[in-house]
Amino acid sequence: MIGVLALQGDVREHVAALAHCGAEPVLVRREAELAAVDALVLPGGESTAISKLLQAFDLLEPLRARLRDGMPAFGSCAGMILLASEVLDTRPDAQHLSGIDMTVRRNAFGRQVDSFETDLPFSGLTDGPVRAVFIRAPWVERAGAGVEVLATVPDGPAAGRIVAVRQGNVLATSFHPEVTGDLRVHRMFVEIVRSAAA
Repeated sequence: MIGVLALQGDVREHVAALAHCGAEPVLVRREAELAAVDALVLPGGESTAISKLLQAFDLLEPLRARLRDGMPAFGSCAGMILLASEVLDTRPDAQHLSGIDMTVRRNAFGRQVDSFETDLPFSGLTDGPVRAVFIRAPWVERAGAGVEVLATVPDGPAAGRIVAVRQGNVLATSFHPEVTGDLRVHRMFVEIVRSAAA
């Protein structure tokens, strides 16, 4: 059972992708629902809004505790920002979860009009590059010693910027794999969850 944090953002797309990968997706809005799942997806959306809602729904500390206890998690875009240990260019009252030892810069690629798509070589995935959709996306400015870099921007002005990472059972992408129909990143996460459960 993989939860999808259903406070704000592209929840439906992640639910569909997980179901296609053979997982049982469950919407998570309350502490009891979080306690019942084996893992959690934090969707793209607006990171400061989700941060406020986590506090309003009394989910912030329970989620931090589950992550500290080793619960697998996957964050895309805003989800990546929430999973960071440090966030640049955010509001002073924004909260994050410290699920991955990394420093993330919000809206690093620019505004909505600067959104773009590219083909991204992705470590651990076969069958060619991933089609990556970046929408007001963050990037990783610092990845800690225990963090595996899975993808960097291949070319252009942001060439070399880190856009996908993994630390233990926690995975994060600055792009939106849930919107392209390419399920390989979600399959990778489902495998992480299965391995953790075993």
